[in-house]
Parts: sequence; C-alpha cells; structure tokens
Amino acid sequence: MTSPFAISARALTLDFGTADAPVAILRGIDLDIAAGEVVALLGPSGSGKSSLMAVLSGLERASSGSLEVAGEDFTRLDEDGLARARRGRIGIVLQAFHLLPTMTALENVATPLELAGIADASVRASEELAAVGLGHRLYHYPAQLSGGEQQRVAIARAIAPRPALIFADEPTGNLDVRTGHTIIDLLFARRAETGATLLVITHDPELAVRCGRVITLADGRIASDVAP
Repeated sequence: MTSPFAISARALTLDFGTADAPVAILRGIDLDIAAGEVVALLGPSGSGKSSLMAVLSGLERASSGSLEVAGEDFTRLDEDGLARARRGRIGIVLQAFHLLPTMTALENVATPLELAGIADASVRASEELAAVGLGHRLYHYPAQLSGGEQQRVAIARAIAPRPALIFADEPTGNLDVRTGHTIIDLLFARRAETGATLLVITHDPELAVRCGRVITLADGRIASDVAP
C-alpha cells in the first residue's frame, strides 16, 4: 500500500469488549492528512478522539480497516512492529507529561534518541531543551519542575528525533491558561521549524482556529471536516 499522505485511513474501526459483547469505539473512519498539515481534532467526551489518536500513532491496533502512517502499513504490524515504526518518526505529547521521575530533563529527552540510534543524543537533547527555554534546567528532575516546565520537556522529547508526525492529546489540559497559551505557541513554533504534521486534540476553540483544518468526531465517526 502506498499513499501520498502522512496518514491515510479507510474504514478504520476499533472495538473493545468481547466477541459476544463488542463495544464499538471507532466506526469506519476514512481520513487523509497531508504531510505538513496542522489538524485539530474536536468532539465531546467519549466521541473517540483519544482512541483515534492512539490508533493513528500506533499505540493501539485497529480492529479492522486499512491504515498507512508515515509510509508504514500499520494494519500489518504487531505491537513490536508498531513500536519500531513509531521510533524516530512519531512524537507524542500528552497532558499527563509521562516523564520518568528518576531521570533528569536531559535524560528524559536523550534516552528516546539513544534508543532510536541517533548519534550525539545528549547534545541534541540539550539543544532541544534550550530551544524550549530550559537550557538552565537540564539536570533538574521532573519533581523539581513546574507543570509548564514539565510540558516543555515533553515537547522537547517529542520533537527531538525530528519526527514526521506529532500527536498532542490535550497538551495543556493540566496547565493554567497563561502557561497553556505559551506551551501551544511553543509547540506550533517547533513544529513549523521541523515541518512535521501535527494532529492535536483540544476543546479550545481558539486553538482550533489556529489549525489549518478542524475534524470533529461524534459517536466514533467523523461528523465534520472543515477549514476554519
């Protein structure tokens, strides 16, 4: 399967539960996202936004349908294959940060680079942290950082490998409004510098307007797909 798109999905479904009592989460998603697009994903709680992002990013396997991401056929890969496909190609920013508490900011960013086989991982990690305004906090642990600083580390970690795709699931959900705006400005600026495709889940209409395209989910289906 080949596609000119960064993401191409057809009839994508995701079911949980048992064979006798399946629970449909995604109900036939058809979606194409071009390289370099910035897309907002909206919808009420339970509409399938996070589940769709999990499938598109390879954190969850679809139940059926076809899915090509960054040139890889995700529907043919097992969990190990999906992990390898994500490495260096996909960056993920979550509202819970998910930093390793026993590692410094520098180590949190450098370790994924090392796992991806990138040379001079510590040097690049240091440069990425400096780019997000944390050059003076390299050796601080997550517990020593504010929420905004931890999210900056998470952004640096996601972007440091120069991924083709960045997924952000409510990246400012745990931050105050002022810090949240700063983080979004930073995420957009770093994405623009790398030319990555960005898909962000948000409930913020102002953020949605900043995106070049807004997709709204309802009951596991795409309800609308428009440019603001």
